[in-house]
Amino acid sequence: MEARDLTDNDSSRNSPHQEVFEVTPELVEEISHALAENNIEQLEFLLGPLHSADVANIFEQLREEKRTALTSYFGAELDPEVLTELEDTALDQVIREMDDKDVVEAISQLESDDAVDILEDIDAEDRVRIMAAMPDEERLAAEEGLSFPEDSAGRLIQKNVITVPGAWTVGQVIDFLRTEQELPPEFYEIFIVDPLHHPIGMVSLSHLIRSPDQTHVGEIMDTDPKVVPASLDQEEVAHIFRQYDLTSMGVVDDNGRLLGMITVDDVVDVIDEEAEEDILRMAGVTETDITESVFEASKNRIIWLLVNLATAILASMVIAMFDGSIEQMVALAVLMPIVASMGGNAGTQTMTVTVRSLATKDLTSSNVRRVIGKEFAIAVLNGTVMAIIIGVLSYAYFGNMLLGGVIATAMIINMIMAGLAGILIPVGLEKMDIDPALASSIFVTTITDVVGFFAFLGLASLAFM
Repeated sequence: MEARDLTDNDSSRNSPHQEVFEVTPELVEEISHALAENNIEQLEFLLGPLHSADVANIFEQLREEKRTALTSYFGAELDPEVLTELEDTALDQVIREMDDKDVVEAISQLESDDAVDILEDIDAEDRVRIMAAMPDEERLAAEEGLSFPEDSAGRLIQKNVITVPGAWTVGQVIDFLRTEQELPPEFYEIFIVDPLHHPIGMVSLSHLIRSPDQTHVGEIMDTDPKVVPASLDQEEVAHIFRQYDLTSMGVVDDNGRLLGMITVDDVVDVIDEEAEEDILRMAGVTETDITESVFEASKNRIIWLLVNLATAILASMVIAMFDGSIEQMVALAVLMPIVASMGGNAGTQTMTVTVRSLATKDLTSSNVRRVIGKEFAIAVLNGTVMAIIIGVLSYAYFGNMLLGGVIATAMIINMIMAGLAGILIPVGLEKMDIDPALASSIFVTTITDVVGFFAFLGLASLAFM
């Protein structure tokens, strides 16, 4: 399929998606149909006005054969920004379908952090081949970026950063910005450095242009520039941006020399990735995307299903300890799932709030005792309310006041235990440097099931046997 230049579209024509800020199923179907018929004019009409993120979305929604055809349609004209928006599986396929020279050209047009992000995500064999074809300067920059730990500040570095000495005047800096050819496409602050390239200050563009031309930038700079080491975890970087409302931040090496900067657009992606990762891990699922194979998706999920199976067997063993009581009083079998279910839900509520508070650093060692006390009080209050309701309903249905008292007592015990487990387990895992989002749910669910069944069936055995 012939590659086409998409820059000469007739803006007067009304595309069916011009007024919509999302990719609709109808649009994807139209593009799929145009690809099947090799209708170049229709493809140009449908795809021309789209943002790179929308084009990437369409790539991911198409089947593999249509994705190949769409890659062929774009050819060398594919916007490099599309590659930065693709999920791993789709990115691998698109990279393989493109000519290596086109991939190298596309990556060379991107900021260094975006280039590293793409090279990091593609298959290892493709990465080696592509990097070998890159010009020396771009290849060395990419190798430096990939040398930093995964999910670290070093992987987010945009190396194209503006630095000036403190002895320059505002006028000199403005003249430099007007004449310099290789400026970052977007920047918000200018870094002031010493002769060894250590950052000694920052000045915002708004402050710079409002200052007299003869003023030295050293006089108006912020002498406490926000910089982080390249090895710092990206989640910590995101926290600093959020805490201090930053738009950019410097990154330094082990010797304190400025390597580049991180901008807020990259941090937004980090916040989104970390939030998604926490949500997936709390459900026992690793990072995934809609284009991966059935086998890969199954492999990622089955491990935690096996762990959950083991904990479910533990809960069933507790039930088996009281099989005689259940046989003599069928009402116990009817009511015992209620106790475990309510405890599990209460524990999940507390655990979710706790994990998020740990991630945002709202929950720290200085306030953890107070928060534990608060969650205990909430558990007692909610447990009492639920106990009264289920106790009355049980008495009304089975006509047995003692049974209502047993399930009410078990409900309070399990709700209190659920509330404490929901906060103590994530905090404990955090202290042991274990990701609380990954492991908390299994422990909390196991505790609430075991305690719920044991409390209800144990109390019933004492009351009726």
